[in-house]
Amino acid sequence: MNTNVNDMTTGSPARGILHFALPLVLGYILQQMYQVIDAAIVGRWIGVNALAAVGASSSINFLVMGFCNGSCAGFAIPVAQAFGGKDYHKMRSYVANAVRIAVVFAAVITLLTCMFCTKILGLVNTPSDIFRDAWTFLFLQFLAIPFTMGYNLLSGFIRALGNSKQPFYFLILASLVNIALDVLLILILGMGVAGAGVATLLSQAFATVLCWLYIRGKMRLLIPTGEERSYDNKRVSILLNNGVPMGLQFSITGIGIIMLQSANNALGTVCVASFTAAMRIKYLFTCVFENIGVAMATYCGQNIGARKLDRIRRGVKDAIGIMLVYFVLTVLIIYPFADDMMMLFVKSGEQEVIDNAAMLMRIANYFYPALGLLTIFRYSIQGLGYSNLSMMSGVMEMIARCGVSLWLVPALAFKGVCFGDPVAWIFADLFLIPAFLWLYHHLRKAVTAA
Repeated sequence: MNTNVNDMTTGSPARGILHFALPLVLGYILQQMYQVIDAAIVGRWIGVNALAAVGASSSINFLVMGFCNGSCAGFAIPVAQAFGGKDYHKMRSYVANAVRIAVVFAAVITLLTCMFCTKILGLVNTPSDIFRDAWTFLFLQFLAIPFTMGYNLLSGFIRALGNSKQPFYFLILASLVNIALDVLLILILGMGVAGAGVATLLSQAFATVLCWLYIRGKMRLLIPTGEERSYDNKRVSILLNNGVPMGLQFSITGIGIIMLQSANNALGTVCVASFTAAMRIKYLFTCVFENIGVAMATYCGQNIGARKLDRIRRGVKDAIGIMLVYFVLTVLIIYPFADDMMMLFVKSGEQEVIDNAAMLMRIANYFYPALGLLTIFRYSIQGLGYSNLSMMSGVMEMIARCGVSLWLVPALAFKGVCFGDPVAWIFADLFLIPAFLWLYHHLRKAVTAA
């Protein structure tokens, strides 16, 4: 077996999941760290208004980038399934057609979002005193969409073969480039918020190039040749059936997040800054849950390709155990130190921002097990090839966040905002857990009958 790939259809499920997830977790923590550094540099050296400007459009970013990244993750699922079934010709045909689809998606989404950037910021009630900086930052994020999709697509192919280490190494290098550019563009050249946007764009482009060079040099198993490069309508349909529902799942979730951010933005610049600071640290912790889920998508994809349903059940149980151990660790860190973490972004005199942000962190932390179950079951369902089913969990999240925005935020102000994510996680779990149990039973009957 090529040492650059990892067959997850044999051996201990817990060991395989951890072996795959650990580089992902470290990579995404690193990625979140440089976003923390972005926000810290902007908040401390430019000011609270600039910090608010960077975070004012985060829900829009989630909707657009969530669709792009979710689609790319979905395109990798048939690749993982074909690899698990040892059908490498089919795998490479999927790769060629996925690249074709991603190029079209990137071009169309970039054009539309850049054209309507101003209207989008008005949609989320961006305060007038930060509108110009918010527009600059968001426009640069939209310009980076082709590179964001390129990195997520290529790294998804690499991970589909069980190799999660290499994308981690590329994230390390991209993070260092991003931090160096932050210092150069913001602190030395004084480009302000624009510097943060340019730094992110260039680092994403760098990571994309690294993935492509690695595939060409070390994972030629993925490179289509001859008729494998041909357009295949059936495989395009399968890729779209996996990718589009995953993308829409994030976008549907994003609608609820936009509603929540719009309600929060209406509370004023202090609440926008508080939300921005808390989200930067929250994602640093929650990305671990997300990447346990990503590991489960590849794990389930390979094992359903190999028709090993018992390993899927054992893998889900092991993933839940890993998640609960990590949850205990987060409580020991977040509860006593949330206020100190917020002081990374603002000076000690901004007490209202610190208090609000720390409150959001602690409230969300209590509900992390709900988030852990959400990611494990959602990605497992996707890995089994039923992205349409998992998309419904995004609908549940959207409904929950809209309800919080319409009723809790007007009643409780920023404290209501703090319950937006927890309520959404619980609503999604109410759908996902029964859905997974039904799906597993259905697949088991189908395999037995065959």
